[in-house]
Amino acid sequence: MLQEGITNCDSDAFRRVFKYYKKKCQAPDLAGVINFQDESTFGQNGIRVYSPCSGYGSSVTVDDLGLKPLDDWNIFIVNKHPGLFFISNPFTKSGIEYWIQQSFENYCLPPNPINIQENVDIRNCSDDTILQKLRWATLGYHHNWDTKEYDENYRDKFPCDLSRLSTIIAKCVGFQTFTAEAAIVNYYSLDSSIGGHTDHSEKNHDAPLISVSFGQTAIFLLGGIEKNVVPTPMFIHSGDIVIMSGPTRLCYHAVPKIIPNAEFAVDGRWSTIMSKMRLNLNVRQVNL
Repeated sequence: MLQEGITNCDSDAFRRVFKYYKKKCQAPDLAGVINFQDESTFGQNGIRVYSPCSGYGSSVTVDDLGLKPLDDWNIFIVNKHPGLFFISNPFTKSGIEYWIQQSFENYCLPPNPINIQENVDIRNCSDDTILQKLRWATLGYHHNWDTKEYDENYRDKFPCDLSRLSTIIAKCVGFQTFTAEAAIVNYYSLDSSIGGHTDHSEKNHDAPLISVSFGQTAIFLLGGIEKNVVPTPMFIHSGDIVIMSGPTRLCYHAVPKIIPNAEFAVDGRWSTIMSKMRLNLNVRQVNL
C-alpha cells in the first residue's frame, strides 16, 4: 500500500501521495482509499459515527432544500483528523438535481464572476464544449485569485438557498453562529485535479469550511498543517459533504483525481454534462 512507503519524515509526503493518485500511465491502487459507504472498514480507519447536536433534528424543515430528514443523516468523524466531519449524501435525488440546476442556471450568471471571459449565456448554452470550459464561479465575497484576499467593495448578495443549506449543515455539527458569506463553485471535468493547498484567506479561521459535491466521484486528500504529513485519501461521492473545522481547518488538502461513477445519473437538462463532470460548492465565513 502506498502509505506504507511514505512517512511523516518525508518533507514532500503530501506531493508524493498526490502524484501517486493523479498518475494516468498506471492506475493507482485504490484499496487504501477510505470509502464511507463501506462500514466494514471503519474500525481500521478510526471512523466513528457522530450524532447531530442535541436539539437540532427532526423539528427542522429541510425537504425544500432537497435534504432527507436530519434524523436519517449519516455523519462520521475520523480519529486522526479532529475537526473533520463527513456527511454521507443527505440529499434526495430531486435535491441533487436542484443544486446542479442552481449551479448551471443561477450561480454562474452575472453579477457572479466566472472563469470564462467571452460573452456566453451559460443558462441557455447547449454546447458541451463551452460548458466544459467552465471552471469556477464565486458568490458573495468574490475571491481574488491574484491577491488571495477578499475585498468589501467586491461582493454581491449571497444566495439565500445556499446560505440556508450551509447554516443547517453547520448547526448539525455544532456551529450555531455560522454565517455563509462567500462560496466558490468548482466545475471539475474528468481530467481535472487541484493541488495541495490551504484555505486561509478568510479573517475567521474558527468558522468551518463546508464543501458539498455532486456528480462524479473524487479522491480527496487531507493532510496536516505541514506538507510532511502523509495525507489520508478518501472517496467523495455525489451528495457527500465535507466539513473542515478546528485543527483541520487550515490543513493541506487536494483532489488528485476524478473517477467516473457508472451508477451516478440525474434527470433533466444537465444530465449529459454531469455524466462527465463533478460540481463542488465550497462555502465559508469570511468575517469574525
